[in-house]
Amino acid sequence: MKVTEHIKKANGKTLFSFEIIPPKKGKNIKELYNNIDPLMEFNPPFIDVTTSREEFVYIEKEGLFDRKITRMRPGTLGICAAIKHKYNVDTVPHVLCGGFTKEETEYLLVDCHYLGINNVMALRGDAMKGEQYFKATKGGHTYATQLVNQIKDLNSGKYLHGVLDVDDKADFCIGVAGYPEKHLEAPSMKSDLKRLKEKVDAGADYVVTQMFFDNQKYFEFVDAAKKAGINVPIIPGIKPIAVNRHLQLLPQVFKIDLPETLIHEVEKCKDNKQVRQVGVEWCIQQSKELLDAGVPVLHYYSMGKSDNIKAIASALF
Repeated sequence: MKVTEHIKKANGKTLFSFEIIPPKKGKNIKELYNNIDPLMEFNPPFIDVTTSREEFVYIEKEGLFDRKITRMRPGTLGICAAIKHKYNVDTVPHVLCGGFTKEETEYLLVDCHYLGINNVMALRGDAMKGEQYFKATKGGHTYATQLVNQIKDLNSGKYLHGVLDVDDKADFCIGVAGYPEKHLEAPSMKSDLKRLKEKVDAGADYVVTQMFFDNQKYFEFVDAAKKAGINVPIIPGIKPIAVNRHLQLLPQVFKIDLPETLIHEVEKCKDNKQVRQVGVEWCIQQSKELLDAGVPVLHYYSMGKSDNIKAIASALF
């Protein structure tokens, strides 16, 4: 079932969903299952699985270092299929511009269609590690809007090398990213909303926001999006603070603001165990306000761990 169909079927009730990260290559999927298992009691209608782009690694050889490109977390599609089979739940693989050619993207989408996966999250992706700015892959897309266009074309039977007359066309439900505090590369919130509307006009069916810690930022973003003519569901993406270092890391990486009250509470903590509890309590209160506002889904960034997400969900669902 499509994400938008799940939302419609809920008839105004807020749903619970979460996002996971594939394990690094060489790791066993069992650890991933161990973190998914405790969250299934809250009946997530769908689970997102991230995709990581390529990165450089340096391999020592005869006293010299040879630079190679690799993917440290492959297997997004395989994990989606495994989760779908094991838990009978819809999965949403993330599809990136960065690191993938248009042909590789088409192959991925065809495989998704074969497997009955009909939801995808279309993202530009980040710059490669060690590079300051995003550079499009040769033969790939530069912007998420172009990726959305390719997916919509496939829904119409338009492949890269021609139109195929097929009985069983793909019918992907497309999610895209939104930024309540604007994308870090956007010159202004107005221009960022313009880019978001372009993605929706190209065929995006719903939006999932980047993490935020002040609900007012989300409410203002939704209002501004509606005024800009964006009328698809806007799902809040939420992440609980887990370690003290997040006070520096999250603003640095995601260019977001943290509320002074939250900063003060974290700074009072003696260790990361206390920080994790503060993060859970803050996230519960944040989620309750969003629930009261009638958001379609509460979508949690689990980062591969589920104990804090389970504590939050237990207080809400």
